[in-house]
Amino acid sequence: MNITFRQMRYFIAVAEIRSISGGAASVGISQSAVTDAIRFIEAELGCEMFARHARGVILTREGQQFLRHARKIVDAMNDIRGGIAQNSDEVSGTLKVGATPTVTGYFLPDLLARYRQAFPSVKVAIVEEKSDYIEHMLVNGEIDLAILIVPGLTRPEALDHDVLLRSDMRVWMAPAHRLSDQESFSLAELADEPLIDINREELQLVSSAVWQRQPVHSRPAYRSASVEAIRGLVGTNAGLAILPDLLYRPWSLDGDRILAKRTRDQLPTFDIGLVWRRLTRQSEAATLFMEAARGKRVLR
Repeated sequence: MNITFRQMRYFIAVAEIRSISGGAASVGISQSAVTDAIRFIEAELGCEMFARHARGVILTREGQQFLRHARKIVDAMNDIRGGIAQNSDEVSGTLKVGATPTVTGYFLPDLLARYRQAFPSVKVAIVEEKSDYIEHMLVNGEIDLAILIVPGLTRPEALDHDVLLRSDMRVWMAPAHRLSDQESFSLAELADEPLIDINREELQLVSSAVWQRQPVHSRPAYRSASVEAIRGLVGTNAGLAILPDLLYRPWSLDGDRILAKRTRDQLPTFDIGLVWRRLTRQSEAATLFMEAARGKRVLR
C-alpha cells in the first residue's frame, strides 16, 4: 500500500469538516490536491471513502473504518514528533471529561479505573450534566472530551464521535408474565400490556424510537427517571419495560427476578460514544484517554 501520511491528513480533514473545499482550506492546500489524494486512497483500497451530496460529503462504511486507522497513524506520528513519554508516570496534567448520569453510572467507572491505574499522575475531573450542556462545554473548550449517548448530538457540525458501545434493546419482564416462556415475540403481542418508560433526557431519543414502532403505546402506563424503580415495577409484574442491555440486572432491589427478552422486531440500539471538538489538537492526557476508551469498545 502506497498511501502517504500527507494523504491521510487530507482525508481526515475532509472527513471532519464533511467538505472537500473546507478540508482543503483547513490544511492550507488546493482543493484539487485534496481531491487527488482521496481518489488515490480510494483506488488503493478499491472502494469509495465518501458519498457525495449537494452540501458536501459523508463517510461511507469503508470510509469510517479507514478514518479510525488513519487517526491512529497520524496520532502516533504526532507522538513521535512531540516526544513520547518514557513511562506512564511522566504523563501528567488535568483532563476534564463530560458525561451524562447514565454514562457515569453504567459505563464510565471501569474505564476511569483502568486509565487512572495506567496514568496515575493525570488528574481526571468528571463533569456530569445534561447532554446539551456537555456539548456546549465541549464547543467552548471548557472540557476536553465527553462520553455521551449518540446519535442525537445537537451540534454535529462542531463535534465528532466514535461509537464505543452499542447495546441492544430488550423487553424486561417478571418470570410470572404470560410471555416469559417465549424466546422472543413481536411488539404487536405487547399491545395490551402496561409498559413502563424511562424518563431520562439522555434516553428519550432511543425510547421514543421504540414507542413509534408500537403506536398503541405512545403513552406508557408508567414513567420513572429511576432505573431501580423500573426494576421494582417489572419485578412485581406491574408492567414491561424496553431498555438497553447496559442497564439490565437480573434482580430488583427487593430481590424480585427480572428477565430480558428479545423482540422479533428490529429495534434501535443504545449507543454510547466518545465525543470531541473537531480540529482540536488534544493534549497527551486526552489522546491517551481516547485510546483507552476505544480499547474498551464493545459492539453487542
